[in-house]
Amino acid sequence: MERRWGIGLALPVVVGFVLFTVGPMIASFVISLTDWTIGGKVRWVGFGNYRAMFGSDDLFSKSLGVTLYYTLLAVPLGLAIAFGASLLLNRDVRGRGLFRVLFYLPVLVPSVASAVLWTWVYNPDFGLLNQLLRAAHLPTSQWIYSDTMAIPSLAIMSAWGFGNATVIFLAGLQGVPRHLYEAIDVDGGGAWAKFRYITVPMMTPTIFYNLVMGLIATFQVFNEAYLMTSGGPDNATLFYNYYLWRTAFSDGRLGYASALAWVLFLIVVVATALVFRSARRWVYYETGDGR
Repeated sequence: MERRWGIGLALPVVVGFVLFTVGPMIASFVISLTDWTIGGKVRWVGFGNYRAMFGSDDLFSKSLGVTLYYTLLAVPLGLAIAFGASLLLNRDVRGRGLFRVLFYLPVLVPSVASAVLWTWVYNPDFGLLNQLLRAAHLPTSQWIYSDTMAIPSLAIMSAWGFGNATVIFLAGLQGVPRHLYEAIDVDGGGAWAKFRYITVPMMTPTIFYNLVMGLIATFQVFNEAYLMTSGGPDNATLFYNYYLWRTAFSDGRLGYASALAWVLFLIVVVATALVFRSARRWVYYETGDGR
């Protein structure tokens, strides 16, 4: 009887997973093997889309390079800011709860509203950043309207929403045993010794988690390109996800877009696997087993 109840309760989840996850994935792979344009006939091309992607599609390599560049800037910057903020918020100071709320507020701002706000901040004529630079008699910048500054500008913008990673870091910091810090005090060590030999090693599992989540998120960036730059200037912000969307819904090439989606899936899987493999060397667990 209990077995039947267990199967009955699990069945809706299993059916939903098959219908809405596994099924669409299989369908998208089959579609990726066709030359299917919206409103046109379906023509079987096998792996022709994949060969064209790697052989003659300059925008594919451009979008992949842009996404990798953004990842290399945004992920370390976001981790550093979130970790630093969590160290500050973990201190026993008056009004600590209020500061934690204020630091988390940017996460609650809808992505569209955030994009509109930062578009104004980065405006080269009357934006906040250039106004501050002019007031300080410093050179201004074109920010997202410059092909060299567009990606760094968007990376800075992404770091603004560090609240989620900060909360996770803060939870990790509060799990570090106090007696380890007391041992450093007994040995005459200072704040740097505590940070280097206690805080960082004990926080490596949390850093690892935020690193994986940040890595996956940056490969799925879309709103910034869609709402702020439309992939410009000169395709400088042509993120992979935006190129995939444009191929599917602007050009109507569903077969080629499905192939792009599968390549993105494989890239994320490989990148995540590499990070997991590297974790054996730098992630510390109290059991001494870094696997």
